[in-house]
Amino acid sequence: MIPNRGQILFFVNEGGAASYGNLVNRARAADRIRKAVAEQAGRVREQRGIEVKLAVILVEGDPASLAYAKAKQRWASRLGIAFEWIRLPSGVTEQELMGIIDTLNRDDGVHGILLELPLPRHLSSKAIIEAISPWKDVDGLTSSNRLANQTGAPGLYPATPLSCVRLLEDYGYELKGRHAVVVGRGETVGMPLLHLLLRKNATVTVCHSYTPDLSVPLRQADFVFAAAGRQGLITKSMVHPDLVAIDAGINETDSGELKGDVDSGAILRLQALSPVPGGVGTLTTAILFENVIKAFELQHGKKQQNFIRKGGV
Repeated sequence: MIPNRGQILFFVNEGGAASYGNLVNRARAADRIRKAVAEQAGRVREQRGIEVKLAVILVEGDPASLAYAKAKQRWASRLGIAFEWIRLPSGVTEQELMGIIDTLNRDDGVHGILLELPLPRHLSSKAIIEAISPWKDVDGLTSSNRLANQTGAPGLYPATPLSCVRLLEDYGYELKGRHAVVVGRGETVGMPLLHLLLRKNATVTVCHSYTPDLSVPLRQADFVFAAAGRQGLITKSMVHPDLVAIDAGINETDSGELKGDVDSGAILRLQALSPVPGGVGTLTTAILFENVIKAFELQHGKKQQNFIRKGGV
């Protein structure tokens, strides 16, 4: 049986074989989040007369970024979120891009700003990201929001790490007191995920390119979060039947297929595995729009003062 591409599937070990027993409708958690976002956006529109708005900046040159921006535009329309798409030529200067961001930061009608990555090599991603107001940084990439994610202070946390945790929780898995292994220590997934897991009271081991033998920590783990960006890094020989794997790796093959960091052969020895595509990524876009609503609340509610006082800006 081949699962429907419109469904999230956890491969469950039953009697030593892979099965499709734990099959649910597409994006159960994502659907709930989207419904809540649409309701909140509608309430803001009806009660305050304000259209919650997301501005997406795309510097041309990366086909994948163009596809992602189009997908966000479609979802914004469905959720009742106003969408401003700023498309810039690949030769745009850093000064010009900073000027656009400054204008968006000052525009009270824009509540979220998202910069599609990667940028052309002549642009400093780090400097440009830091130019975004932390109140509007719906990707949660500014240093202020990274600090908020570490401490649990009010702020906008990155969507992919949140998706990893929410996906587990949606299936009823408890992180408190359990051993979680994070494979990858990148700034966008691995490190923010570490802090989210610690605040869930998990015991966390972080593995990286200098870890001599991944199988050693994995043998003791209850959960593994794969975020290294290396196709098939985690193999069948490294895992065990009680291990649950959340695969946040996105790797494009020569044929254009998307593959995760967990090798397909590992399915046979895992309790459960989130698929690529259709797992973490499905939830990430929903949480991104949840962040847009949260950004609006930070800008218009009492939370704003806490955000400033606790180091949000």
